[in-house]
Amino acid sequence: MTTIYFVRHCKPDAKIQDDRNRPLTDEGLADSQQVLEILKDKNIDIFISSPYKRSYDSIKKAADYYGKNIITDERLRERKAGKNSNNHEMFKKRWSDLSFAEEDGESIGSVQKRNIEALNEILEQYSDKTIVIGTHGTALSSIFNYYDSSFNGDSFMKIIDLMPYIVKMDFEGKINISKEEVFSIWKEYKE
Repeated sequence: MTTIYFVRHCKPDAKIQDDRNRPLTDEGLADSQQVLEILKDKNIDIFISSPYKRSYDSIKKAADYYGKNIITDERLRERKAGKNSNNHEMFKKRWSDLSFAEEDGESIGSVQKRNIEALNEILEQYSDKTIVIGTHGTALSSIFNYYDSSFNGDSFMKIIDLMPYIVKMDFEGKINISKEEVFSIWKEYKE
């Protein structure tokens, strides 16, 4: 059995427009200590992350604790946001049609395809290991939806304010056999 702890990042600094390099707030950095506390007794073998700074930094204290490097995978990045894309109306549109993308944006279906491709490779390469994956809200939600189609836009809205959000999923080969919410901190999402 392979166990993956998905860690949706801690609170980022929304004032920074550069999505890839958006740092955590001071509060988010402090919350990354909570991520370490949750993971420190889990015997983690591998740390993998989106290349985006907020995801990487959210699991860095835990990786340092274990003396592990963090492997980054570009496919695990967050959805490319287009113009006027971060509002509740657009969230609903994207989740009602996974192929919909706003101008210059990326669809949830596209995010799901690349995240599942990366996840399947991780499951093959690190079979029977315990893994941490630093991720994002939409990217993680697309993974949930892949394994459980009842995870939808309403489900996404229930987790949008959880930063960090840690979910444990167990796999036999590439088959998901369990999913458990492990930890979260409520932080209001700002549009």
